[in-house]
Amino acid sequence: MSAPHDRPTASEMVEAVREWISTSIVAGEAAPNRFHARIAANMLAIVEREWELGEEQTIAHRARLDRLGAADDTELARAIRSGALDDRAGEVRALVWESVRAKLAVANPTYLDRTEP
Repeated sequence: MSAPHDRPTASEMVEAVREWISTSIVAGEAAPNRFHARIAANMLAIVEREWELGEEQTIAHRARLDRLGAADDTELARAIRSGALDDRAGEVRALVWESVRAKLAVANPTYLDRTEP
């Protein structure tokens, strides 16, 4: 997956969990570690949410960038830093907040219950 989500990608997370299982658990290099198992489970939950929400979020993110006249997140960041969007600060803030909420919906949806714009 790409924008609005950052690295690691879903594929990178699945690969990391697979490698951990193969090298640490199956190969017996280390006893199962409860902490690492929780990390692996959380990573797979993130991947699951990204697969579930990803297409819709990608479309919405593209629409937000289009509304702000930016080709991608890098261009949007440049426009914000340069002051090119200062006259649209409220709109920019609202659209960026929507992007943050989309990221949280995948990374850790419980944070959405505790956040306010």
